Amino acid sequence: MKSLTRHLTFTIPERMAFLNITPEVERLVAESGVKEGLCLVNAMHITASVFINDDEPGLHKDYKVWLEGLAPFDPSPQRYAHNRTGEDNADAHLKRQIMGREVVVAITNGKLDFGPWEQIFYGEFDGRRPKRVLVKVIGE
Repeated sequence: MKSLTRHLTFTIPERMAFLNITPEVERLVAESGVKEGLCLVNAMHITASVFINDDEPGLHKDYKVWLEGLAPFDPSPQRYAHNRTGEDNADAHLKRQIMGREVVVAITNGKLDFGPWEQIFYGEFDGRRPKRVLVKVIGE
């Protein structure tokens, strides 16, 4: 069995943003030489996410509005108990929980085996500092 482990690092200047990381993941699958297997992609930070969806700007805007409605940014300790610890990012933890930690994509004939329109995204909910994403490719 072959395997490859790499870390991608992103520093997103905005507090919340979505970045299509499909090309980087595809490059690592090719580098691995795996023809049949699985590719795990997961955020290594509790205020960031990895998810699969359509790369459509309107949808990304809808996500931001929806997430902000569910867990609005509020650095004060009055809204979120977590912010009473000196942090100001409780909303980012909640947004990450909704959007998910990781994705697993099948590799078939050396390529990520996506459904129509599927792409892999890094979701940032407490940006402005470097954060890692793990890419683990395993198979034959």
